[in-house]
Amino acid sequence: MDLPRNPTRAVRIGSITIGAGNPIAVQSMTATSTQDVDATAAQVNDLASAGADVVRIAVDGPKDAAALAEIRARTDANLSVDLQENYRLASTVAPHVDKIRYNPGHLYHHERTKPWQDKVKFLVDVAAQADCAMRVGVNCGSVDPAKVEQHDADDSLAPMLASALEHCELLDKLGYMRYCVSLKDSDPAKVIEVNRRFAEQRPDVPLHLGVTEAGLPPDGVIKTRIAFEQLISRGIGDTIRVSLTVPNARKGEEIANGRQILADIAEGRVRTVVDFGSNTLNIISCPSCSRVENEAFIELAQDVKTMTQYAEQHAITIAVMGCRVNGPGETDDADLGLWCGPNYVNLKRGSEELGAFPYDAILPRLKQELDALIAANVSAGR
Repeated sequence: MDLPRNPTRAVRIGSITIGAGNPIAVQSMTATSTQDVDATAAQVNDLASAGADVVRIAVDGPKDAAALAEIRARTDANLSVDLQENYRLASTVAPHVDKIRYNPGHLYHHERTKPWQDKVKFLVDVAAQADCAMRVGVNCGSVDPAKVEQHDADDSLAPMLASALEHCELLDKLGYMRYCVSLKDSDPAKVIEVNRRFAEQRPDVPLHLGVTEAGLPPDGVIKTRIAFEQLISRGIGDTIRVSLTVPNARKGEEIANGRQILADIAEGRVRTVVDFGSNTLNIISCPSCSRVENEAFIELAQDVKTMTQYAEQHAITIAVMGCRVNGPGETDDADLGLWCGPNYVNLKRGSEELGAFPYDAILPRLKQELDALIAANVSAGR
């Protein structure tokens, strides 16, 4: 069937162009340590061979940035760099990539007295000189604090939307139009709603779609499919990523699942959209990436899913995050949250820190908290 498409403008990313009716691009992200040039270059090429239109690499510091130059020399893939807190690294990495992704919520970490507008202008100047596209990546767990303060505490979407629109307005004023936007959450319903609202106000801006921390397959694929079906069928979305918690050797599954979802939507093979997780146990986990400091995170996410099967009829959300960058903030909305460091797993109940536990001790402690939460809910009639 012919799907409607929002009249977004064209944005070139290396050898591909998104928006303006071009095919929806499928992306992935490396999960190797960026400083391991051999492993990262191999994964980039494996993902490109699997059909990735763009491959994103995380750069957290100067050593990662230095490695990126060598990685670039070993691949023809379209590369995107994921800048974290240090926005000034853009000047080092931009010559080696086709797109720069920055998070408005991370811009305040460095040079806190400098206006964020000046930091964005710096990024624009770097991107324009290096012939790079840009993505404004707004994430539910790391929203600009100034925007959070301006809205009700129970409204997580308004700060995300306001931040994205504000950055688009500045980019437009600076005359830099080669950008797209992403607004991501781990809840498919929120992803649908915030992207729908953005597209109503800025139908010209290409959107990158994704459900962050979608989790383990098949649940992660189902959550992502729900969001994509509702948005793409409305003409919203120009590039996508299926974020899955899988071992490095299986990262190509993100591409395969993305292509399959797009094909199914095009042919009308869609599932009935439900309020996913509202009446049952909901486990969210982040996609493995180079920020994961212990690969035991993957096994832990799988073990959590297995251990908690007895609680599957309880409306409880458990978040398993793989790193200290996004983990602390992106577990706040979960009933129980785990975020992983090199040697310990940090356990939270809501936003309350419960302590750090060795990997071999976290499951019994998690079960203790889960049992207590179930008992409290049953006592309250929930």
